[in-house]
Amino acid sequence: MEGTINSSQDVNVGKNGYVQGNIVSKRVVVQGHVKGIIEADRVEIKAAGHVNGEIRSIELVIESKGIFEGNSIVKNSDKSNANKITNTEA
Repeated sequence: MEGTINSSQDVNVGKNGYVQGNIVSKRVVVQGHVKGIIEADRVEIKAAGHVNGEIRSIELVIESKGIFEGNSIVKNSDKSNANKITNTEA
């Protein structure tokens, strides 16, 4: 599949699945291959999973033999706390 996936539900990329593009969801489980940006509260890369790109999440779980190549950005789950930190730095 090529393109963008926006979902309020969980997104599961199966063992034979391939996504080239961005995924935005609450939870993403990768058992196949994703090339692009994943933005979710929780991202799980299973043993057969491969992610190449960027992950923006609160939680990132990589099982043994799961592959992640790219950048990981940890999102803050408490947005009010993030604003306080930003304001004190100004």
